[in-house]
Amino acid sequence: MPAPQARPPSTDDCPVSLDLLGTLYRGDAEVVETILADIPSGTRARLAAYLYGKSHLHALGLRVAAACTETDLVRVAGTAGAVLFAQSRAAPRSMEVRTPGQRRISLAGSRSVA
Repeated sequence: MPAPQARPPSTDDCPVSLDLLGTLYRGDAEVVETILADIPSGTRARLAAYLYGKSHLHALGLRVAAACTETDLVRVAGTAGAVLFAQSRAAPRSMEVRTPGQRRISLAGSRSVA
């Protein structure tokens, strides 16, 4: 019986541990910047592309991409990496990631009936 082969990494695999991803997701801007500074540039670019591709992690992907060079993002994601780089520079620096369970508030249905 042949030995089982390791499966190749999928594009859906996160390039960092889930613990680190959770810390990034929950961290404030200062924590995120500190963590990103310790992640190698290529891994950081892969993480930005991974996060940006997930609708619920899109804003965090932009924040990570802001800590990447255009060269690294293009190497990892091609033309999409160039777009990600541009969007990360155009996004407001005070962009905050919503925390789990935090809901958007809409006043659309709040009119009282008299």
